[in-house]
Amino acid sequence: MKKILISSCLLGGADRYNGSNLRIESELIEQWRTQGRIASFCPEVAAGLGTPRAAAEIRGGDGRCVLKGSARVQTASGEDLSANFMAGARLALELCRNQGIGVALLAESSPSCGSTRIYDGHFRQRKIEGVGVSTALLEQHGIRVFSQHQIEEAAKYLMTWTAP
Repeated sequence: MKKILISSCLLGGADRYNGSNLRIESELIEQWRTQGRIASFCPEVAAGLGTPRAAAEIRGGDGRCVLKGSARVQTASGEDLSANFMAGARLALELCRNQGIGVALLAESSPSCGSTRIYDGHFRQRKIEGVGVSTALLEQHGIRVFSQHQIEEAAKYLMTWTAP
C-alpha cells in the first residue's frame, strides 16, 4: 500500500514554531489515515528544535540554496539554524526511503516544507517563490511534494506513482 508523508502540523500536531497547527479537514486525508497510509512527520521537531521556538526564515535564497551552502536559515535575531533544518530534511528523506514513500503533502510557506512559496528572509510577512529545505532535498531524490492546497493533485499523483 502506497504511503504519503504529511507534515504533522497539517494533521493537528502542535509542532509549528509557535506551538500551533495548521490542521486541515479532508475526506482524502481521513481515508488515508483509516487505511494506515500516512507517515506523519515534522522535520524541525525531528531535528531537535523545540516547540515553541523562534520563527525562522531562509535568507539569501530558498531551500535549494541552503543545501548548496549559499543561503542560511536564520531567526530574526540572526541565530543560524541551517544545520538543524538540513538534519530534519535528511531525516524526512530517510523516513521516505525506509517506507517506500514517493509523495509528500507538506505545509506551504514553511522554511522546511514550503513547496512553491516561502517567506523572504526579512521577517516582514512577505512571501516569495521558493521551496523549503526538506522539500528541496526530497525533490532532489525524486519524491514529489505538494502543499496542503493541492490535496486532490497529490491524491491523483499517489494513485499513479510507482516505486523505482
